[in-house]
Amino acid sequence: MGGSRAQVNKSHKTRFASKSSRNVHKVSSKDKSRIGKPDRNVIKGARAARLQRNKMMREQKRDALLKEKRASSGSNSPPRVIVLFGLSRSVDLSALEQDLLKLLSADGIGVVFPAVASPEYKLRATVLKAPHGDLLACMEMAKVADLIAFVTSANSSSEDDCYIDAFGSHCLSIFRALGLPSTAVLIRDLPSELKKKNDSKKVCTSSLASEFPEDCKFYPADTKDELHKFLWLFKEQRLSVPHWRNQRPYLMAQKVDMLADNSISGKCTLLLSGYIRGRSLSVNQLVHITGAGDFQLSKIELLKDPCPLNVRKGGDLMESDDMNEAQVISCLTPDPMKQEPLLVENVPDPLAGEQTWPTEAEMAEAERNQEERKLKRKTLPKGTSEYQAAWIVEDSDADVSESENEEDDGMVLDEGENAFNGQGRRDEFELDDDQASLSLESDGETDTQSMMMDGENLTKEQLEDEIRKIKEAHAEDEEFPDEVDTPLDVPARKRFSKYRGLKSFRTSSWDPKESLPQEYARIFAFDNFRRTQKHVLSRAREMEQNIDESIPAGSYARLHVREVPVGVANKLNLVTKTMPVILCGLMQHESKISVLHFSLKKHDSYIAPIKAKEEMLFNLGFRQFVARPIFSSDSFNADKQKMERFLHPGRFSVASIYAPISFPPLPLIALKIKDNASSATVAAVGSLRSIDPDRIILKKIILTGYPQRVSKLKATVRYMFHNPEDVRWFKPVEVWSKCGRRGRIKEPVGTHGAMKCILNGVLQQHDTVCMSLFKRTYPKWPEKWFPMTDA
Repeated sequence: MGGSRAQVNKSHKTRFASKSSRNVHKVSSKDKSRIGKPDRNVIKGARAARLQRNKMMREQKRDALLKEKRASSGSNSPPRVIVLFGLSRSVDLSALEQDLLKLLSADGIGVVFPAVASPEYKLRATVLKAPHGDLLACMEMAKVADLIAFVTSANSSSEDDCYIDAFGSHCLSIFRALGLPSTAVLIRDLPSELKKKNDSKKVCTSSLASEFPEDCKFYPADTKDELHKFLWLFKEQRLSVPHWRNQRPYLMAQKVDMLADNSISGKCTLLLSGYIRGRSLSVNQLVHITGAGDFQLSKIELLKDPCPLNVRKGGDLMESDDMNEAQVISCLTPDPMKQEPLLVENVPDPLAGEQTWPTEAEMAEAERNQEERKLKRKTLPKGTSEYQAAWIVEDSDADVSESENEEDDGMVLDEGENAFNGQGRRDEFELDDDQASLSLESDGETDTQSMMMDGENLTKEQLEDEIRKIKEAHAEDEEFPDEVDTPLDVPARKRFSKYRGLKSFRTSSWDPKESLPQEYARIFAFDNFRRTQKHVLSRAREMEQNIDESIPAGSYARLHVREVPVGVANKLNLVTKTMPVILCGLMQHESKISVLHFSLKKHDSYIAPIKAKEEMLFNLGFRQFVARPIFSSDSFNADKQKMERFLHPGRFSVASIYAPISFPPLPLIALKIKDNASSATVAAVGSLRSIDPDRIILKKIILTGYPQRVSKLKATVRYMFHNPEDVRWFKPVEVWSKCGRRGRIKEPVGTHGAMKCILNGVLQQHDTVCMSLFKRTYPKWPEKWFPMTDA
């Protein structure tokens, strides 16, 4: 360990280096003059430009924040919507609502009107009280809320976990699926003693903190000072709303009226008054009223604000509601050339697919074939006339026609592929048919085979009983959910005539335009959905910038919605007593019907099974419509998707429906309507995924049979079919077994549907032979589109 601790490195060996190699890194004096020295002024200029650019970005962000703050809390902004939601039934929301209104309104002025202006807080607000137990009303209030104030009572016993009951927890999960706006928790009924008050608040906070976002704050809300502090912080708070809400203009109607329309029987003009929120609303665009449908606007009247922040300027307007006609500032009417048409379904042309006259190419081809037929010589016996010669068919033609007839006699496999590729392998299996039939009846038969009953001697009841016993012994419903029984009274070629076999589910082709249903003639499709969405969004921005045709956000207006059914208008008048009536603006194409696909997951609280094509109520953002979805898997590596008969819990599936077009992103709440139309239960939640009518969804069925006799690679299988004609029809389709064997059908055996199969391995006696068949499925067309309209 002795000696110096200084690091000593080996010296560089220059013994064999030449003088030129030692000086290669040096620059000659001639080149030094050519190389310019780094200009420090240039470096300083680049640094200054970088600092200037960063400073401009900071100023732009600051200006954007100030503009957003002024838009949400300034005098030109619409009143903020505060929704009071009780987490349990024991919470008294009425007392809290009265306390907040007393603080916001001076001497009770403005309590009657839904919006309240407070010069003290420099704030306008609308306080809504969510009815406990009414799911639809709570959902509609959450869609328009700027702040959801969750109210709980400190008197609730923590042992019973009553700070939040089942309905409160259920609604909270739905609010999360919709997208939570700004939130706060108000704690009522705290003890007056300071220590007990703090302890009780800590217990309540720790119990509920996991249910809310991290930035959600808890406020005591018993005294006037505590509510004053809450309102002051709420006024200064930067509100956050879901992104989908800012994509479209919307209006929460504070007054609903009707005007009779004498020109059209059964229709009227609906008048909705309220504040425009979100974006500017154009008089030329279509609007959607939640639950009622899509409509056009006949007029927009810009009214003087009935609830100004400065009471001295507009105090007289709040005393009477009869002065609405005098408050009209301006009036906008739609331009017939620019107004969006209310087009829902496409009008199909019944003669579009008819061929009334051959094309020129077809006529030319027919002439060529006729000339070739004339030039072709036939060997005819002596004395044959020209008329007789026309009826004589050559051997080659007969062979071709026979082969075509044989192919048409059975089911065609997709892409013309048989169970095995290659002619050599097919010839190998078809060699020595007599030996194969003899070997099936040879001593290779086991004891179990000899004990099985001969299917040809059984009656129909005995057949069903034996099939049921074998099914019970081999039942694996969860592993093979697609198995179906072949009917005894209907031929399988008729029962499953729409099904086909696929060589490979992933790689086999399936034409998306093949054999489309009649409903596809009534829907719309996009050549390029992403490009269309960009174009529609840019067009919406252009409409907002046109001041002459649009009303800016924050304005108080009266919308004249034309051609509304009288029954729907009467229902909307009744709905306003329990929940807000919401109107939202639609973008281009959003009234047209297409095939929409959603990413959907079954809600944890819904226990009953959800079967495909059952009627459900879809809440997509502000829109609401009736749909009958089908469910499918989501495979990324295939252009075809497998249909699911039920919506399975615990995982996402894709739901496909016929519905009006909407552009994502939008949240989805799927409701199951009970016998009483007013009550609904949340069945599933999700989001809009895409719009694509060409998405192929295949329904899969599995026909099963059971081996009767097995000899090496050959086996006699029964109970898959019940007559030999069905065996010949499904002969091109590949068969497989649950133990991993694959093969093909060779020929029918007997008269009761047994068949001879050739497989790629020895078939076990306990194995099951299966055949997979597929057909394309489509959503079901609903009887009505919107819940308030008649079917």
